[in-house]
Amino acid sequence: MRVFAGFNVQSMRALTFGLTLVRHGETPYNKEGLLQGQAIDSALSEAGQQQAEAAGRYLKDVRFSHVFVSDMLRAVQTAESILKHNSSCLGLQMVRDPLLREKSFGIAEGKKVKELREMAEAAGQTFPGFTPPNGETQEQVKQRVQEFLEKMLQQVGSKRRSDGGQDGGQDGPPETCPVEGKPDDGLKAVSVHALVVTHGALMCVAVRYFVEELHCCVPQGCDKAFMFSLSPNTGLCRFILTVKEEQERFVLSGIRCVFVHRADHVKH
Repeated sequence: MRVFAGFNVQSMRALTFGLTLVRHGETPYNKEGLLQGQAIDSALSEAGQQQAEAAGRYLKDVRFSHVFVSDMLRAVQTAESILKHNSSCLGLQMVRDPLLREKSFGIAEGKKVKELREMAEAAGQTFPGFTPPNGETQEQVKQRVQEFLEKMLQQVGSKRRSDGGQDGGQDGPPETCPVEGKPDDGLKAVSVHALVVTHGALMCVAVRYFVEELHCCVPQGCDKAFMFSLSPNTGLCRFILTVKEEQERFVLSGIRCVFVHRADHVKH
């Protein structure tokens, strides 16, 4: 039986891990229906700031153990609003990761979504699969999602191991009880929970990858058209991951979606 720093690795064979994805708040470009991508690093609008504050209040009692954020301004500002309302985040390092940046739309950045659709039609291609010149393909964005997921699993697993598995909670099997519409849905048996603040197009790619390639279990009655749609500004998606340690690496062994595109906090 292998031991790391006095910690029995056998007890680290499996970990139930919560992942909450949040889209950034509204920006002036969002309001005007313009593509931002990566070249346009806009700040939140006044409405976007209010949305981020509302998301922070909604999540204020949800415990987070890790925070990962796109390094673009609109995502960082959203994350800061969420963190300031949440006492569990005191002292947590907000990890800014360029892998979480929005999809690059190349020459279409700054243009209306309608213009991108027209470009796709002129090229004889479908939208949103169309890649404008100098933009990222869906496959390239998916590769970033895969790279981030792998890096996150190793960081979370390694920290859990170095903590000796003692972080104030016990890991149990993923919840199967009905979702109640509460901020902590799916997290009652979970002691490791990552907040990830990112962008709409990247979230679309991530959710599709989870469902189609990682065989994520989806909520009852939730159709794929809705799951693969664009999340509203500060919309929330939550997943429960099962992670196992194999040959000193942490690998994903299962994933379940609790909810997608929840925006209760901005409806009131």
